[in-house]
Amino acid sequence: MATANFLALFLLMELIAGGYRDGANGLSMNYYVFSCPFAEAIVRNTVTSALKSDPTLAAGLVRMHFHDCWIQGCDGSVLIDSTKDNTAEKESPGNQSVRGFELIDDVKEQLEEQCPGVVSCADIVAMAAREAVALSGGPVYDIPKGRKDGRRSKIEDTLSAPAPTFNASELVRVFGLRGFSAQDMVALSGGHTLGVARCLTFKNRLSDPVDPTMDSDFSKTLSKTCSGGDDAEQTFDMTRNNFDNFYFQALQRKSGVLFSDQTLYNNPRTKSIVKDYAMNQAKFFLDFQQAMVKMSLLDVKEGSQGEVRADCRKIN
Repeated sequence: MATANFLALFLLMELIAGGYRDGANGLSMNYYVFSCPFAEAIVRNTVTSALKSDPTLAAGLVRMHFHDCWIQGCDGSVLIDSTKDNTAEKESPGNQSVRGFELIDDVKEQLEEQCPGVVSCADIVAMAAREAVALSGGPVYDIPKGRKDGRRSKIEDTLSAPAPTFNASELVRVFGLRGFSAQDMVALSGGHTLGVARCLTFKNRLSDPVDPTMDSDFSKTLSKTCSGGDDAEQTFDMTRNNFDNFYFQALQRKSGVLFSDQTLYNNPRTKSIVKDYAMNQAKFFLDFQQAMVKMSLLDVKEGSQGEVRADCRKIN
């Protein structure tokens, strides 16, 4: 009895201490504190175990969260498999860098055993990305929970995603349409400190004439990478599995992999932000976590607007 009372008191204190509730919706930091109190621990332990086996998975999980939120809001639509009647988002060429679907399945299976029908796939994606950032050496932050899963996933919706050929002005514009500032956009671009890009996404910079905004030695590096074909991979910076500010330092050396990376240093409006982050990792971390929380609230679905999928790969 004493143990039960202590647990109840602990949960109540946690609810009060972290009871942030987003003013625009019903999400809260402690959304699952009573309905599924071990949800956070299950996500954290599963991601920790997976990254120990494969540290490169962190980049895929961060991309998954961004690509999910940008299309139809943060609703787990990127997880849905295609059917004979529908080609889903995950088939888009722009989603080929997204990895970790099996990890999300694993987390969902554990949560369904603990508390069936409670934790949404959209929240699992958001929490997994948060853990991936922290476990890779990045900022530790929390996000409101309570998103519902969407019922739509169509490849044509991904056409609205920012392209690797966008210049800084185009990036500022499309992010601005979603409520992000130029600083938010540059901070989120810093997520490229993790992972790799495929040759297909940057080979246009190597065509005659070679992109003049690129360091000549670095262009040779990219050309060598692309000799392995469209799927050959190039790291964004020298520490592909570490969340740090090396990505911004690479931009200062004219060694951004994508055109949409290097353009951030070439445009006066964003150059100063890049320089700040290259010099001050703590500022980058702070701005990144704030931008990630903001992104995690994009067009979230609540109540009858969505559902809690039993299987993250298909609509109930």
